[in-house]
Amino acid sequence: MNDDTPTIADASPRPKRGDELQLRVESLAFGGEGVARLGDGGYVVFVAGAVPGDVVRAVVYKRKRSYAHARTVEVLEPSPERIAPVANHPGVPWQVLRYERQLEIKQAQVDEALRRIGRLDGFELQEIVPAVEQWRYRNKLEYSFGVASGDGDGAQGELVCGFHAPAGGNRVTPLEDCLLASERGNLAREIALRWCREQGLTAWDRGRPRGARGGAQNGDEPHRDSDVVARGPERAAGRRGWERSERTGPGADGRARLRNLVVREGRASGQLQVRIVTTSGELEAGSLAAALSEGLGESLSGVLWTRSASLAETTAGGETELVWGEAKLPERLGELDLRISAEAFFQTNTEMAERLYEVVVEYAALEGWERVYDLYSGIGTIALTLAPRAGELWGIELVEEAVADAIAGARRNEIAKASFFAGDVRLALGELLQRAGRPDVVVVDPPRAGLSKKVVHRIIEASPKRIVYVSCNPTTLAPNAAELVEAGWSLRRVRPVDMFPQTHHIECIALLERG
Repeated sequence: MNDDTPTIADASPRPKRGDELQLRVESLAFGGEGVARLGDGGYVVFVAGAVPGDVVRAVVYKRKRSYAHARTVEVLEPSPERIAPVANHPGVPWQVLRYERQLEIKQAQVDEALRRIGRLDGFELQEIVPAVEQWRYRNKLEYSFGVASGDGDGAQGELVCGFHAPAGGNRVTPLEDCLLASERGNLAREIALRWCREQGLTAWDRGRPRGARGGAQNGDEPHRDSDVVARGPERAAGRRGWERSERTGPGADGRARLRNLVVREGRASGQLQVRIVTTSGELEAGSLAAALSEGLGESLSGVLWTRSASLAETTAGGETELVWGEAKLPERLGELDLRISAEAFFQTNTEMAERLYEVVVEYAALEGWERVYDLYSGIGTIALTLAPRAGELWGIELVEEAVADAIAGARRNEIAKASFFAGDVRLALGELLQRAGRPDVVVVDPPRAGLSKKVVHRIIEASPKRIVYVSCNPTTLAPNAAELVEAGWSLRRVRPVDMFPQTHHIECIALLERG
């Protein structure tokens, strides 16, 4: 340990970026970081890579007035709760905790969010539903292409395909065996990477590491180029335009540069869909498809190619074309026969999605006559599960491709009671009320940010008897539920479901009833 590292007792209450601190971790925060405190004032430091009871040496990479974020460099005294890791890659930060302990923490965090953030009480918190599989459970993995630094991650400059290093930064950590993916999914990634290396393809430029000169690193605030600012917004806009074309255009040889690889698996169908995401430029995509087909055989469903001009680290958007096979991945969920488009949302843990929807069915308590609204319906998996039990069902989804999947799914499964249309829930819910009438039950499965105030108000105006809220973030469920309780509903039951073992992510279902 560096002799200049501050101790727990003498550490500055307001550390600077780059400071190394010795910290004792007290608890885990929402989002999975450890919580430590400095000085008599209790200045909070959130510590990535640490669990309660650890004493760690950590480097600060972001500082705010009332808290800081740090990254663990060394575990000096391991917590009694810490166990040996199984995976040697990012993406599974809670693997150093016993699985039973992970479940206890998630259950407690749901309860804390509802009581502390939502100031809610009087509800029944049911026992968390444990995962069917603790490893190799994901049906979709998004990998990033990058360049090896030579620091134990391969030969310097070598093309790699893996996950981003934790706690900020643009470095991509290569993978040998991703324990979140099946063996078949790992093979698809290996074949694609080997082909890319043989072709001599390069990774795209993600920009300077966050926090370095002219950029930001490890979660720091982006550096503002003083020269650009001083010369005015027109120069700044010009620089942004240049940066976009420079970073998202082809390489010097005219060939596309590699951004991401998306491997999607039908867990029940046994089929794989592989999508490569690049900048603009030339790519022998047919040759990639041939390599994948030869290596994966009949398990390969389709190969797609997306060209993206986005500066953001995202696989969404851009122009996607089918290179080989089928554009949609076949899958079964319970009794449903599904076809999933490349960018359509589908729960990433198929086996646990079935358990999740069992709870939704229980909470909806349909008797066969009810009018049900499914908001943020995606490809219609919840709607199509509920429709046979309802009088009529209406789904709203913003992504038109997903709506098309839902409509096709209803036909394929011979479900006549379900209707879907595309629209922003904030605007479309009022139109649906006029068209279909008031719902008896509303099911919502919103993004991680939860429901906007406008959507909450639209639901209040719709005045359903029962609301079933599927949440992937209890800290946004809590204020939404509080608004609904204030408007006349009661929070009856909440049940967490562990969709993502070895991680901090929490899924839960809440039942609210009017009166």
